[in-house]
Amino acid sequence: MTTTLTEAKAPRAAEQVWTPRLWGVLAVLCAVLFLDALDVSMVGVALPSIGGDLNLSTTALQWIVNGYVLGYGGLLLLGGRTADLLGRRRIFLVALGVFAVASLIGGLVDDGDLLIATRFVKGLAAAFTAPTALSILTTTFAEGPARNRALSVFSVFGASGYSSGLILGGLLTTAGWRWTFLIPVPLALAALAAGVALIPRDRPAAEGGHDLAGAATLVGGMLLAVYTVVSAPARGWLDPVTLAMAFGAVALLAAFVAVERRVAHPLIRLGILRSGSIVRANLSMVALFGSYLSFQFMMTLYLQDVLHWSPLRMALALLPAGLLVAFVSPFVGRLITRHGTAPLITGAMLSMSLGYGWFLLTAGAAPHYAVTTLPTMLLLGGGFAFGFSSIMAQATHGIADAEQGLASGLVQTSGQVGAALVLAAVTAVIATAGPAGTPGFTQFHPGINLVTGVAVVGLALSLAPLALRRARTESSSPAARTPGA
Repeated sequence: MTTTLTEAKAPRAAEQVWTPRLWGVLAVLCAVLFLDALDVSMVGVALPSIGGDLNLSTTALQWIVNGYVLGYGGLLLLGGRTADLLGRRRIFLVALGVFAVASLIGGLVDDGDLLIATRFVKGLAAAFTAPTALSILTTTFAEGPARNRALSVFSVFGASGYSSGLILGGLLTTAGWRWTFLIPVPLALAALAAGVALIPRDRPAAEGGHDLAGAATLVGGMLLAVYTVVSAPARGWLDPVTLAMAFGAVALLAAFVAVERRVAHPLIRLGILRSGSIVRANLSMVALFGSYLSFQFMMTLYLQDVLHWSPLRMALALLPAGLLVAFVSPFVGRLITRHGTAPLITGAMLSMSLGYGWFLLTAGAAPHYAVTTLPTMLLLGGGFAFGFSSIMAQATHGIADAEQGLASGLVQTSGQVGAALVLAAVTAVIATAGPAGTPGFTQFHPGINLVTGVAVVGLALSLAPLALRRARTESSSPAARTPGA
């Protein structure tokens, strides 16, 4: 049966015609990814102005970012599975509407707690739009060249959104931080209207149920785990409260696994994790996102707090990586079709490792932009461009349409939660290296060591199956089987 299905699908993958409507669907999905990335980077640039206007402490300011991370990373898997069960189009449009409303309220409130609450709601909405958008893409475009091409275009808009957000955030903050919240509103409404007109209707899963116990234990465990990691640097890793929350998170996640093994219609079919390529794709996303976002976080602190650069100047300094992703990503789909995902993921992690390694080798106490920072950003941009699309393609390869939302949510959860974990660890080692006033770049060196280690582990992970495949090929060759050869 598997062979028959594969043979039946192959012609459709090769013959799929890109009609104007198909391009329109892709444009809507890309617009939403653009919005998600735009929102994250714009708000990051505006944080100092928000704190000054609303009299928020540094601790309160971090929750404007972490509230989004908690809502997004903790609910991604639930978002993807809900789309599979209730219909991708319906969940996508409802979540996009919630995102627009939360953006509008965030731009109008004068209370810090309400602002943080709107950020959590926006993260929750993104937890449903992001995996649903990817599952709509992977079920609309046939596996093979068409899907690889669509994923490449999808990646371009993600990189463009983040890069544009850095620049727009610097410009809009001068007019008032509220504009960084209000600008996404008309864009989200336009995408919503286009989505209603263009995204084809789909039917909810014919079979399946709502695994409420699994959802409660998974979401509770993920939220508590992320909250524990985010709050641990300030409270202390060995603080009794931190240890208790960590134990609680582990207990909830263990309970989730136990529920999934017994429930009739599990939220996550644990058998999906038996695929080595899918597990490696998720771990590679942890290494890619975790190292890159943590490095950018450190550079933002260094350029603004130590060198006292303006937000716009800082954004322009980091922009080359985003531009490289935007220019290279359209060609990655063809490379995936020709060479497969494994070599591209390996090349991506190698480029990331070389970028961090070069920074460590040349930075010293005061990194020179032309010698150290610019080459590093170019290597990281190239690695991200080749890695993101390849990892996404590998994470959803061979997955049935009914579980595309699950696979999409799983890999994006890995990226978000992995980034939170790595960033929390980086923050902790920076704090132990010295106070914020430590001269030059010295206080950030332990953090760079950590992200370099994360990238190298990702590289080793991607090399392992290639090395194993080569060893099997050599052992099965005639020369290997011939005594005395």
